[in-house]
Amino acid sequence: MASVRWTAVGVAGALVLGACSGSGGGGAAARKQCTKAESCSSTTPGGGSAFADLRSSQDAFLRFATQQLDAGSPTNIIAHAERARRDHAFHWDPTKVTVASLAGTFQHIDDYSDTADFTVMYLLNLWYGYRDVLSPAVNTAIVARLKAWKYWYTDPTPKGFIDQRWYWSENHRLIFHTIEYLAGQAMPNIRFGTNNMLGTEHQARAKRLIDQWLAEKAKYGFDEWHSDVYYQKDVDALLTFIEWADDSLDVRRASGLLDLVMFDLAVHQHKANNGVTHGRSYMKDKSVAADEDVFGIVKLAFATTSEPYVSSDDPGAVLLARARRYQLPAVIQRAARSDRAFVDRERMNLPLDPAGSPTDPPPDGVSFSDPANLAFWWDRGALTAAPIVPLTLATANRYDLWKTDAFAPFTALRDITGGEPVASAKLAASLAPMLALGLLSEVHTYTYRSANAMLSSAIDYRPGDYGDQYHAWQATLDENAIVFTTLPHDQPQQHTEWPDDDGYWTGTAAMPRSAQQATAAIHIYAPAYASQPSGPLHFFRYLPETHAYFPQDHFDTVVRAGNWTFGQRGQGYVALYSWRTPTWRAAQPGEFTHGMTKPFDLVAGGGADNVWITEVGDTTKYPTLDAFRAAVESASLHVTRRPKTATGLPGGFDVVYTSPQQGRMQFGTTGPFEVRGAPVALHPDMRFDNPWSHTAWGASSVRIADAQGAVVLDVGAGTRSVS
Repeated sequence: MASVRWTAVGVAGALVLGACSGSGGGGAAARKQCTKAESCSSTTPGGGSAFADLRSSQDAFLRFATQQLDAGSPTNIIAHAERARRDHAFHWDPTKVTVASLAGTFQHIDDYSDTADFTVMYLLNLWYGYRDVLSPAVNTAIVARLKAWKYWYTDPTPKGFIDQRWYWSENHRLIFHTIEYLAGQAMPNIRFGTNNMLGTEHQARAKRLIDQWLAEKAKYGFDEWHSDVYYQKDVDALLTFIEWADDSLDVRRASGLLDLVMFDLAVHQHKANNGVTHGRSYMKDKSVAADEDVFGIVKLAFATTSEPYVSSDDPGAVLLARARRYQLPAVIQRAARSDRAFVDRERMNLPLDPAGSPTDPPPDGVSFSDPANLAFWWDRGALTAAPIVPLTLATANRYDLWKTDAFAPFTALRDITGGEPVASAKLAASLAPMLALGLLSEVHTYTYRSANAMLSSAIDYRPGDYGDQYHAWQATLDENAIVFTTLPHDQPQQHTEWPDDDGYWTGTAAMPRSAQQATAAIHIYAPAYASQPSGPLHFFRYLPETHAYFPQDHFDTVVRAGNWTFGQRGQGYVALYSWRTPTWRAAQPGEFTHGMTKPFDLVAGGGADNVWITEVGDTTKYPTLDAFRAAVESASLHVTRRPKTATGLPGGFDVVYTSPQQGRMQFGTTGPFEVRGAPVALHPDMRFDNPWSHTAWGASSVRIADAQGAVVLDVGAGTRSVS
């Protein structure tokens, strides 16, 4: 261990390196210390602090997380070690943390399993922050994994292993690079990794790739938009880098990027429920707030729920609870806690036509064929988008990816064309509504939030196309009372939890065409491909129905009235209309219900095409649910079904709905969206458009502000001004 360079980053070191912060959410004196490229003030114009004081929330989480030691969980061990450092009355037994207790953790890494990068990141935090309390044997075992780790997909894989790790999605990219940077920083003169590079070489490579990631996200926003799962991983990686990296400029840049993630979470949570549209999510994470991976982060940072913590080794909450360098700008916390009714509109990512050609002009000049851009495009789930297919084939062949679990399902399609790039791209283009199931391209999201309800939609996003993990829209009244719809890919499965890939509640076999005006939204389902019940494309099948998740157990009152269903929770209301008459489907024996006893599945059978309309309201305008019902049910509503297409697919619908709150709304499977007779832009060029930030798309800096203070960020330049 003597050869390992340990960087002792204490409180003083943290202040010198920047991020405009002090120890553990500490006092104003700490906050005043900033670097030359950064400015901050300890107080706002109104006399409050420029930063949210999270110390009591951090301590509360640590008390919860340390009720019992899990010596096999790196994050729970961190919670115990951190609480002992700040609470001298608390005692724990570090000798219980042994190589044996961590055997499962180490095996997960040694087997080249997917998500092992998460595990290594948490071990790295444990080792950097608390190695002084770990046994020499445990420290040696951690360092051995860091030395043997394969840091990037281009590095060689040891003989006898199939590398199942996924390197390329938005969160994984940053995690792999963060691990490499910090391992190289700690062991600069040692050769390690499967490529036998020096630590300084690993750090230099990782720095370049981290810089690219930060620049991309600052410029284009997040691919995995508003994700209740993967935003946690982004927070984990950014906190890890901020807390331990020596490069003060990149620490500032990472702090600014983390501010943007936290602002996203602040605006898109209601009672700590990140209950909005998501680029990637799963039913096991979205059915209630406490199941969301970001729940611990949101509760700790914003304190907008009285629901208890549920996970004592929640990585995001643990790392935020022990954070010393990073401090949350107070304006972001105030945005989360605001009770004002507001609308947030955002644009993120680049446009990419999955049915385009590799010879098309690439968006923003990012080449489709340059191997240096592979991570950029695969980050966006564009592996099977036609313009990227030749690069995907070349990469899979070069690095022998066809043996992996992620690529093996595509070998049958590869074999149809013999892997010939041009023919394969044409095949992918012809099957784009199906094959581009994971593509995360330009998205425009619209969210309305008041003190009592939230409604959020992905606007006109890939209508008719398969979305493996897309979450198109959601109405949210509190931590558990939510409503959303999908077109099911398959029947519900028997399971002891919500399955990741059931295709019934997770993802959708076809995205609706959605438009929203504040409290009301229209969602039109019309699949752009025929269901494939058999053959090589049998995965792309769907049921002749759409359905809604409407958990009656979590509402105070639920009322059915013809094609309308109404719900009340507290002072909030939701109304849901289906053009096809819906009925409750009771859960079958062996089907997971998450403890619910009443039916929660509202099925509209008879076809895969349908119109769903939702409207939220509250007692500020309608004193009772009956008053809200009367207003909605009396509203004029006309749905006209269009003829089938020439290929026999559903033609979609034209809808005119006179919302009692928003007025006449007109929308169709194609064509403009009109409200009160005037067109409403579906795709405005605003990165942020809400009460705290009006930032044009492509702007070099973001200002988030209210009357009490602001944070101004230029991630590219590495400046962060907090007041």
